[in-house]
Amino acid sequence: MDDIERLTAAIGTAKRIVAFTGAGISTESGIPDFRSPGGIWTRYKPIYFDDFMSSEEMRREAWRRKFATDEAMLNAEPNAGHRALAKLVEQGRMSAIITQNVDGLHQRSGVPNSKVIELHGNATYATCLDCGRRHELEPIKKAFLGTGRLPMCEKCDGIVKTATISFGQAMPEIPMARAQDETMRCDLFIVLGSSLVVYPAAGFPRIAKRQGAKLIIVNRDSTDQDPDADLVVHAEIGPTMSKAVGVN
Repeated sequence: MDDIERLTAAIGTAKRIVAFTGAGISTESGIPDFRSPGGIWTRYKPIYFDDFMSSEEMRREAWRRKFATDEAMLNAEPNAGHRALAKLVEQGRMSAIITQNVDGLHQRSGVPNSKVIELHGNATYATCLDCGRRHELEPIKKAFLGTGRLPMCEKCDGIVKTATISFGQAMPEIPMARAQDETMRCDLFIVLGSSLVVYPAAGFPRIAKRQGAKLIIVNRDSTDQDPDADLVVHAEIGPTMSKAVGVN
């Protein structure tokens, strides 16, 4: 039995599947990995949350970077890997997708928002850091590029920031708790495109394994958790998952 057949069999016998997705599933949609050579973090020094909050200059720089680097993400389309997971959710076999990605492609592939647990937030909209009101990016972009105006909340005059988790910003408590709960209840945990180096998120596969779930890792490169896995597939995610789930 080859790796694809073993993956297919594991998916076929599982009753409660959780997926854990990282940058590798989105690079197949043309979104650069922040950490890869030439990625955003190799070109720009990260802006820490405290600096964003305390410095108008840093807020201005954050928005300048956002609009200078956003095109690839906003133009990206869900790929075969996203569609395979969407099918498993639709069938009621996958209870949750825990993602480190901020691109919203799982939702755009048809997965209900309630089934996507975003550990690092979402870069496709902004929120007020005081009252939590959602703000769409297009009006912010138009004002910023047109007049240089920084976004402020129209409801409470609070500072508006993309709805992502910045360096130095606390991990979101509710998504982390939901991810922990789903991880502990699943019988199959599939890691897709994560290097498993960013903690505490990278701790979830080991939690699943300790709770008795089968652990499968699909990633082009090796990870430190490969020895813990029941199956490791070093291959592209889209073609691999398409064959295992039976979608085009």
